[in-house]
Amino acid sequence: MDLKARLKTAVEAAAAQMGAPLDAAIQETPANKPGDYGTPAAFQIAKALGQNPAQVAQTLAQSVQLPEGIERVEAAGPFLNFFVDVGGFVRGVVQTPLNLPAQEGKVVIEHTSVNPNKELHVGHLRNVVLGDSMARIFRAAGYEVEVQNYIDDTGRQAAESLFAMDHYGREWNGEQKYDHWLGEGYVQLNADPAKADMEAGIREVMHKLEEGLLRPLVEQTVKAQLETCFRIGATYDLLVWESDVVGSGFLNRAMDILEGSRYTSHPTEGKFAGAFIMDVSEFMPGLEESNVVLRRSDGTAMYVAKDIGFQFWKFGLFEGMTFKPFMTDPAGNTIWTSDPTGDSAQAARFGHAHEVINVIDSRQKHPQMLVRSSLGVAGETEKEAHSIHLSYEFVNLNGQTISGRKGITLAVDSALEQAAARGFAELSAKNPDLATRDDAQEIARRIGVGALRFAMLRNEPSRAFDFDLDKASSLQGDTAPYIQYAAVRAANILRKAQDAGHAVDGTGAAWDALPDVDLILAKQVAKLPEVVEQAVRAHSPHGVAQYALDLATSFNAWYNAKDKQGKPATNVLASPEGLREARLALVARVRTAFEDTLGLIGIEIPPAM
Repeated sequence: MDLKARLKTAVEAAAAQMGAPLDAAIQETPANKPGDYGTPAAFQIAKALGQNPAQVAQTLAQSVQLPEGIERVEAAGPFLNFFVDVGGFVRGVVQTPLNLPAQEGKVVIEHTSVNPNKELHVGHLRNVVLGDSMARIFRAAGYEVEVQNYIDDTGRQAAESLFAMDHYGREWNGEQKYDHWLGEGYVQLNADPAKADMEAGIREVMHKLEEGLLRPLVEQTVKAQLETCFRIGATYDLLVWESDVVGSGFLNRAMDILEGSRYTSHPTEGKFAGAFIMDVSEFMPGLEESNVVLRRSDGTAMYVAKDIGFQFWKFGLFEGMTFKPFMTDPAGNTIWTSDPTGDSAQAARFGHAHEVINVIDSRQKHPQMLVRSSLGVAGETEKEAHSIHLSYEFVNLNGQTISGRKGITLAVDSALEQAAARGFAELSAKNPDLATRDDAQEIARRIGVGALRFAMLRNEPSRAFDFDLDKASSLQGDTAPYIQYAAVRAANILRKAQDAGHAVDGTGAAWDALPDVDLILAKQVAKLPEVVEQAVRAHSPHGVAQYALDLATSFNAWYNAKDKQGKPATNVLASPEGLREARLALVARVRTAFEDTLGLIGIEIPPAM
């Protein structure tokens, strides 16, 4: 029940009748002020009409058509305050699921993109969780979403791990997870004092990678890495390999498009003589040097030029890649891959985005700004506006900077197991019966996955933070287990009610008997559509994670509420008939809100806690 949206429409309609169209802001009133929602619209109308704001508010209060769920409106000076009909509002919240309208245009989200030379560590996890959560949120908001994972199969990191395999005579026995085993060789090589003497051999491996001769080995690493991503709940539609981006000629096609721009040139003198440059001063004002070299004077391309070509392809500015199935994910969905031997008939299904979101750490902020600006240089201003860099800061580990090269790391696989064990141990200490349940391992798994995902989301992406496994898996504080526990509590109330033969779907509910304490909880539930829309606008899932905490806090406050005599005020099963059914329906809606909200950030609710 998006009452705020309907209030906004009603106020705007009344303003239009007064001759002053506006974009009305509807806000919740502070706890110490009268009403439930308010608007300062009278200020805008008064300014447009040259009238007194307080008088305008009085006129507006008399003319606005109140939507269902609003009992009355009052003018308080220049403000308009709306009072909800408690029973009607709660009933509307209970009967209205989260179902946002379909949106036009595909959103392509690229995330993960871990070098295929070692296992994923908790620093990589922030990227995976941010990207996967954004995909879930955009799908819930009604968008078609395509998730891509970029595989740098020609880079130095992959070459070093493969070189170490032969150089040290390392053989995989099939027992250790392949990416962990491969990463050990990478660490060994980078700790070897004689590494500088091995440069020729490493470069030879790089050449073989560029020629595609070692792709099966890289694919084996990618599949092992994806197993970890699946464990954390991430899903993908397409793997795009760097060798295929290079081989498909994306760079040259993008440069051909940029050649026609008034912002590009081939200087014949000065420090840029012989180079192909792009002037981004109009798109990135304030730079000390606004001319960006795309091709050097010797004809070689700068690295950012490749990224520009890839971004142009994502937006559908040209074709040129072939695809084939790569593997099946745990849900049975096909993950596709770019491949020189693939099917060109599949080209139309990938890319062609209305919006592109690249989840890349903050070190790539400047290159990503250049990629975005290149679309403006090419005259694609709408695509430039929809080229988004979801930048994030680093995750530290126990006060240290994570380094796969130095072996200062915590593997995601290990973190999952430890978080599950620690969270379940704390829970079992409170509820020993859990340890004997048949689904104990599943409960532990959901606690572990939830703990890690929420730890990566509770901080805004722009903030670096120190990862603490104990805090992440605790039942106390801003953690997933705290939220999961509240959701299980709601389920327990419903189970007990159903065992007693009470309806939980609103049948027999006396909505008008609900007091304000129930209204406060219902208002929290009603915020979810707005929270989803804000996350889409901000291109960040942080607000959804915060809302999940707020919902748990609101539910726990409602559950523990006391009346003036200090007695429980919301004991559902002890409530009078009618009020009991209304509260049970509200609890059922809260439980659904927990499922919807946690589903947006990839966290499952355990069957018991």
